[in-house]
Amino acid sequence: MSALERFDNPVIPMREDVWAAGSIHSCVHYQLQVDAEPDSLCRILNLFALQFLTPHKMLMNQEDDLLKVEIEIAGLSWHRAELIAQKMRNLVCVAEVHLQLARTSG
Repeated sequence: MSALERFDNPVIPMREDVWAAGSIHSCVHYQLQVDAEPDSLCRILNLFALQFLTPHKMLMNQEDDLLKVEIEIAGLSWHRAELIAQKMRNLVCVAEVHLQLARTSG
């Protein structure tokens, strides 16, 4: 399926989390410290893109040789969120990853 065909079909099925099928989906917050390299953000965001996930909030600030990155994404089971965090930790450019449930406003 090409990228253009994907937009013709408004219902794109989300990839199921078969290991946590009965789990409650929630909004999670990732806090990362990564090397300030041109491809660092692409590597991190690709972990979501490979699973057809789009973060709804992302903040990034550069401090010296590190990027401080915060990402929020909804609709993940805790198991899936942990797996993505572990994949982030395995990237050479990532120095630190913290994962927590996102605070809801209200």
